Amino acid sequence: MAKKKEEDMVICPVGKFFLDLQKLSRPRSKFFEHMDLSRIEFLKAIRSLVDERIEGLEEKKRSKQEKKATKIHIEE
Repeated sequence: MAKKKEEDMVICPVGKFFLDLQKLSRPRSKFFEHMDLSRIEFLKAIRSLVDERIEGLEEKKRSKQEKKATKIHIEE
């Protein structure tokens, strides 16, 4: 299978943004260092959103389990 050229590949806009900036920067420049750190922070932000969603779903499941009907015996 032939390799696709970078221009033919479909990537997310954020990834393309970082890739384009990387091409414009010198490898050892301060800008490049900041961009590396910003990519890490961006991924951490995404991770925190995923973690919050997981916690929300787990809480919803727990609350459903706690809301069971209780049988009450009534004397006549």
